[in-house]
Amino acid sequence: MAKKKSFVLRVSPEMMESIEKWAADDFRSMNGQIEWILHKALKDAKRLKKNSENG
Repeated sequence: MAKKKSFVLRVSPEMMESIEKWAADDFRSMNGQIEWILHKALKDAKRLKKNSENG
């Protein structure tokens, strides 16, 4: 598993609530859901390195 960096993310309470619900709907943790959202956005924008596309 790749080493991960942690950082602080500030979001509005409304956004947090929406992500929490989405995560629950997809059976993911909040952290997992945010990682999935970021990964999908990067993949869709073709901003990922070739060896990172499987995550």
